[in-house]
Amino acid sequence: MTGRGPALLLLAHGSRDPRHAATVRALTARVRAAAPGLPVSFGFLDLALPRAERVLAELSAAGHREVVAVPLLLNRAFHATTDIPALLARQRDRLPGLTVWQSEVLGPHPLLTRTLERRLAEANGGPLTDRSATGVVLASAGTSAPAGRAALERLADGWRAAGGWGAVVSAYASASAPDPAFAVRALRADGLRRVVVAPYVIAPGRLPDRIEAGAREAGADLLAPVLGAAPELARLVLRRYRATVGARPRAVPLAG
Repeated sequence: MTGRGPALLLLAHGSRDPRHAATVRALTARVRAAAPGLPVSFGFLDLALPRAERVLAELSAAGHREVVAVPLLLNRAFHATTDIPALLARQRDRLPGLTVWQSEVLGPHPLLTRTLERRLAEANGGPLTDRSATGVVLASAGTSAPAGRAALERLADGWRAAGGWGAVVSAYASASAPDPAFAVRALRADGLRRVVVAPYVIAPGRLPDRIEAGAREAGADLLAPVLGAAPELARLVLRRYRATVGARPRAVPLAG
């Protein structure tokens, strides 16, 4: 077991919506296909099965001594800084033979921006043109953490500059303002001829449904699908895994 390096655990928050778990399973399958021979599992913090604690116990029972947990999160906010470290730290006494390392979250990263661009093009039936007259609502689940919100706003500013959009603004399905409907209307009021909504979320669920409802209510011209089990996300999961494997001799493990 140890000769192959740490196992990989895709760690998602979880949702009661079965579409969420289906997306995580599909993304896990993509990661497995891209890294033959690497033990790849998935688990949830809450609301769905299998729970991460059970998966870690199963990995330990199978003889693994190290695991890299890659959070399926797009922003470094409460779940990444509090929930996940607390969960992994609880495994120290429960699974003394297992060391778990937490990777960085997935975002921000150019691969995610590339996925956003591709999803918009898919919804449009081809690449979007006349970008200088198009406003984009970058719609995320939302965060109450000032640093997390600032990171999303930096992402929006960078995408506007790199993509040549007339505007890119952040909107939030929860925890913060503006909501997606307000953002769509604000871009219209600013004179943008076309307004599109790009959900910055991985899987369907209650908050992505709220993004969709707000986009339709405000009359957005285009609504992209969620990021989903995109090949870019699978590549990014493996990049985060490999970066953590390379850094772990110099890092302090979260459990073990």
